[in-house]
Amino acid sequence: MARRSTAGRGGVMETDAAADPDETFDADPRRGRSRRPRAGSGGRWWVWVGRAVLWAFILVVIFNGIWLPIRSAVAPPTTQEPVETDVVEFPETAAASLAVRFADVYLNADPEQAGERADTLAEFVPEGRATAFDLPGAQMSATGIEVLVVDIKDENNALVRLAADVNGQPMSLDVPVYADQGGTALVVSGRPALLAAPDKADLPDAPSVEGDTEARAELEPHIEGFFEAYAQNHEHLDRYLEPGAAVAALPQDAMEFGALTEVAVPAATSGSEDVRVARATVVWRLPADEGARPAELTQSYQITVVRDGGSWYVRDIQGAPNSFG
Repeated sequence: MARRSTAGRGGVMETDAAADPDETFDADPRRGRSRRPRAGSGGRWWVWVGRAVLWAFILVVIFNGIWLPIRSAVAPPTTQEPVETDVVEFPETAAASLAVRFADVYLNADPEQAGERADTLAEFVPEGRATAFDLPGAQMSATGIEVLVVDIKDENNALVRLAADVNGQPMSLDVPVYADQGGTALVVSGRPALLAAPDKADLPDAPSVEGDTEARAELEPHIEGFFEAYAQNHEHLDRYLEPGAAVAALPQDAMEFGALTEVAVPAATSGSEDVRVARATVVWRLPADEGARPAELTQSYQITVVRDGGSWYVRDIQGAPNSFG
């Protein structure tokens, strides 16, 4: 039985078993010990994963920042195809004309001309339906028949709304009209309906606009000369117009320029050219017999003027909207 001294290691270890002659001993006594892992070595691979993710994110940001502007510059623009919408084709003008001619017969009734009225109505309505529009013994008259709107229901049907003075009262009349597939044939498809006339609207106050008194003083004599040429001195009209302006003069001797009672010129806006949309109130004198005092007609105009080289020229003229506002 062998005994090994363990002096210097703090104790004695006795071995009861005999040593195996074939047993190989390690020359280095430290090799058989288990090694304690150092603190933190088990989570080091998470650090490398985090670094890899961070670098990947940085590379993606750099790539997009460089490539996307280049791609936008060199890639051809994509053209978006227009969205096809269903367009209903209906002979609106023809239907409105038919409704006006029908209403002129339908809204005018005289007991003494009932037969003639029925024969004329038969030209507008389906075969055998003319009797549905009879007004036995009724007296009715209508004037001022005009189209208000055509409400298209589908490619074959529409409702034409008319305005008329029926027996001296303003009213509306809805006339149903049918058109065949090609729009070449029309017919009144049912009984019309009388409705109240449109209400009178309340006119709001016009928005305040900053005026330009200096431009107004410059423009007043120019606008006066323009209206004189516009009404009577046609040979001088071109000198007041911008080159290329499509402004036609009034018929000769239809009226004479009387006075310019009001001119409003807005302040200039930013832009390469000085263009103003001015308002002018003009008094016209109507033709009268010799020695008689001519009647006066006051009207409001909207005039588009442009400054070129220190001078003003008229580009366009039309009626002034909301001149009472």
